[in-house]
Formats: sequence, C-alpha cells, structure tokens
Amino acid sequence: MNDFIYYTPTKVYFGRGCENGVGKAVKEQGAKKVLVHFGGGSVRRSGLLGRLEASLGKEGIAYVELGGVEPNPKIGLIREGIALCKKEGVDFILAVGGGSVIDSAKSIGLGLAHGCDDPWEMISTQTMPTAGFPVGVVLTIAAAGSEMSNSHVVTNPDGNWKRPLNHDWLRPVFAFENPELTYTVSKYQTGCGIVDIMMHTLERYCVPGEDNELTDRISEGLLTAVKNAGEVAVEKPDDYEARATLMWASSVSHNGLTGCGKLTTFPAHKIEHEVSGMFDKVSHGAGLAVIFPAWAKFVYKKDVRKFAQLAVRVFGVDMDFDHPEETARRGIESMIAYFRRIGMPTTIGELGVSPDAFEEMARKCAPLASYCELGVEEIVEIFKLAL
Repeated sequence: MNDFIYYTPTKVYFGRGCENGVGKAVKEQGAKKVLVHFGGGSVRRSGLLGRLEASLGKEGIAYVELGGVEPNPKIGLIREGIALCKKEGVDFILAVGGGSVIDSAKSIGLGLAHGCDDPWEMISTQTMPTAGFPVGVVLTIAAAGSEMSNSHVVTNPDGNWKRPLNHDWLRPVFAFENPELTYTVSKYQTGCGIVDIMMHTLERYCVPGEDNELTDRISEGLLTAVKNAGEVAVEKPDDYEARATLMWASSVSHNGLTGCGKLTTFPAHKIEHEVSGMFDKVSHGAGLAVIFPAWAKFVYKKDVRKFAQLAVRVFGVDMDFDHPEETARRGIESMIAYFRRIGMPTTIGELGVSPDAFEEMARKCAPLASYCELGVEEIVEIFKLAL
C-alpha cells in the first residue's frame, strides 16, 4: 500500500427534504450574500430554486442568481460569474445542480479566491490554488461526484480545450443530497451518471502497482452496488433506495476513498475529455462508456490478474484458471453489455465522432501515463478499438 493523505472536509446532509435546511447551513458559514448558481429552468419550474431562496431569506441572507450553466461548463459564463460576484459583494456560492454546475461554481470561486477575472490561465497551466472560496452544493444529479471531490473540469470553446484542475481548496464546504431530487432525471442522463460514478472508481481500481486489498474490496462493493441499483433506477426512476445508492455512491466514488494507497492517472478520463471537448454534445458519461472499455482492451494483458479479478468479483464472470486472459476479456465484454442494458452508447460512431478526428484528439492529450505510456499512435489505436 502506498502512503496517502485522505481529506474529506465536505459536510454531507443526506435524505428526504434535507435541502430545506440550506439557509441555516449557509448562515453557519458566516455568509451575508450568496450567488445561487444553476443550469437551466428545471430547478425553477420544479420549485426547488424557490424553496432554497426562501430558506436563505428566512435566515436573512441576500442572494443573486446566475443560471445558464451548460454541460461541459464554459469559461465564458465563469468569467461572467466572477464579475457578478465582485460587483455584488458575494461571499458564498451555492451550486444547485449536477457536476457541470458545481464545476462552474468551483471555477468562479477559484477566480475570486485569487483576485483574477479569468481562471483559465490557472487551469491551462495547472497552477495550483493557494486559497479557497466557499462553495456549497444542492445536488440534483448523481454522476460527477464534484460535490465532495477536489476536482473540477472546464471547457474553453476557443480551441475546444477541456481541462481539469484538482486541489483540496476546490472541495465544497457542504453538500445537500436528497435522492428524490433525481427522480425526474431522464433515463439517458441517469445512465450517463451511472457510468461516470463507476468510472471514478474503475480508474482508481485498474492501476499498476502493488495490491491494496482493503481499497479494492471497498471499490468492488461500490461498483457492485452501483451496477445493481443502476438497472433498477433506469426502469423505476422513483425507486428511492436505488436513487439513494447512486447519489451516495456518486460522492464516495470521487472523494478519494476508492483511491487510498494507490497511484492514479485517469487515462480514460483524459482521452474522453478530448472527445467531449471537441464534440460538445457528447455527455461525459456516454463518452466514458465508449472510451474506458476500449482503453481496457488495449491494456488488460499488462495486468491480466486485476482485470480478471474485476470480471469475477463485479461482473459475475466465472474464473478460467487455465486461461485468465479469457476471463479478463469476458469481463470487458460483460461491462460493455451492461452499458448497453442501461441505454448507453458503446461505439464511438454512436457518439457522432468521425475517425477523421482521432489523430487531432490524440495529439491534444498525449502523452498519457497508464500501464504503458500512451502516445499519439497508442491513443489512436484505442479510438479504433471503440469503433
């Protein structure tokens, strides 16, 4: 087991109706004026935004709104948010939504904490934060795990760059998680969320290095629970237990727990960022449903035992002790079959991505660390395995 630091400062309020206590939680942070940040009109039409703002008002906390966050959050709105917060004297940001909204809020906070109008330079140069700005979350989609993670990902349409920046200063101070708020999430977006949750653990599980049995067993339990709950949720969207499992797994899968004692590099995520960065209509989870199995096909022979272990313990494949490579391969095929069952694309053509784009996307993210170094040629081969 490698040495590690495990840090999860986010306070989680979980359960039915918990979001009605958001005003009190913000007041406990000493905030006087809040930016309420969200995506489209659904949070308003559902009445959620009104309830949250009433909760803030009850505690005497002023607020301003900024909606319009798109999937793959754009740097333009982040710049607008920073300017608005400076003008209005905002001292707290409340993100109401899923990963894109949370990441946009984190990036606004990044700019405010460092006195800059545009955090893209920090993101693109991987300049680490030296201070934080308080961000709280009311989660409406179980997927990205940004509600407890130290990461955020932002898109700059100028050049179609999609880049992360990870640091503990980017962890939210609290997250309100009511599974009932996810009942209206579409089947397709539910599926995207299931994949995203699984990938945050799979990219920590399938890594080179010494065994870490405890962390592996935690990971396998989470993956199995998500796999089972996912099939229920896409068929019965108002099943509370299934939605609760997915929502809590979203947080646990990306708060660092399933990576304790491991060295992680997230190669499949970085490859997918080029896909959804260049093709903005591609949902991150859908892209990962295509890219991760293709990456696994490319590398599994370099760690047959671990991929076979995943196949047996999570995807129910019988172990072929004489041919463990076959077990590992069947595990990848079982994963692909599962993604199909929950309505996800499994080929790159289904994402609307042409082979003509493979080399450009590969050049933008190469080289990558994995079981072997992935250069342009290797990444193009991974794209071809996704055809």
